[in-house]
Amino acid sequence: MIHKIVFLDRETIASHINIRPPDFEHEWIEYGRTKIEDVADRLKDANIAITNKAPIRKNTLDKCPNLKMIAVAATGFDIVDVDECTKREIVVSNIRGYAVNTVPEHTFALILSLKRSLVGYRKDVADGEWMKAAQFCFFNHRIDDLNGKTIGIIGEGSLGSSVAKIGKNGFGMIPVFMDHDFVKDIDRKEKEFLPKKEFFSSSDIISVHCPLTPQTENLLNIEAFKSMKNSAIVINTARGAVINEKDLCIAMKEKLIAGAAIDVLAKEPPENDHPYMELLSLPNFVLTPHTAWASSEAMQILSDQMIDNIENFVRGKPTNMVS
Repeated sequence: MIHKIVFLDRETIASHINIRPPDFEHEWIEYGRTKIEDVADRLKDANIAITNKAPIRKNTLDKCPNLKMIAVAATGFDIVDVDECTKREIVVSNIRGYAVNTVPEHTFALILSLKRSLVGYRKDVADGEWMKAAQFCFFNHRIDDLNGKTIGIIGEGSLGSSVAKIGKNGFGMIPVFMDHDFVKDIDRKEKEFLPKKEFFSSSDIISVHCPLTPQTENLLNIEAFKSMKNSAIVINTARGAVINEKDLCIAMKEKLIAGAAIDVLAKEPPENDHPYMELLSLPNFVLTPHTAWASSEAMQILSDQMIDNIENFVRGKPTNMVS
């Protein structure tokens, strides 16, 4: 049997990353990007689909009778109707563990950019402030050490745990995690969990590393921001909709918090009138275009694991299944 593999959005992985051919007989078709309305047509004869951000819903599955496997080129799989795939015995596999270095490193790049006021000082130098200074330095923006600060982490998986480890061992920080109903016993033994209210009020830095679920959507809203320290900063490298974006803008403008650094939005790419666009001129706001995951090393691991998942499925031993 010749397996027909269709990659719906190859451009979501950088062009310099090598995607090796699967080790079985196949036909490979790839598209740079695929609009929602074109997904079903492009998959109508496919046995295996690869997608990062192109959604595959029930109405698409209805038109794809030959589809047997969906390889999600990401950890998050909310773009696939997993329940419907389970009913149809379509295997869905995702990527795991590839971002354990790149996302935590990006997280601390964002933290340090705020706590060291890098954005503000860079702009000041570009505007000639240093040349005008009467001494060797100037103090237009506050700088704070990370040592001794409490870093509150939402999500105790591999990424959140790695951030905690770097914070504690690398910077002398105190990591705490937000408590919830599904914490594993082993995590409770190894980590400190705080109730939500205490978590928000005691954290100097709040970093989001949880999946987007009905329970986590809009978790960081105006009530949460009001309960935080005025000196707290918020970091999100997980899913955009965990933060209520309009409420964050209010919190920034009313100085309920000291700053925010964001890598993910509820809808990407943003529209020109996205609320965060109003914050870009502020020295205490950083916005990066969903690149926390995108180190070259991480993307190569992702690519290799994606092909491993496909090869293992064809061998009858599927891996990293979510359905």
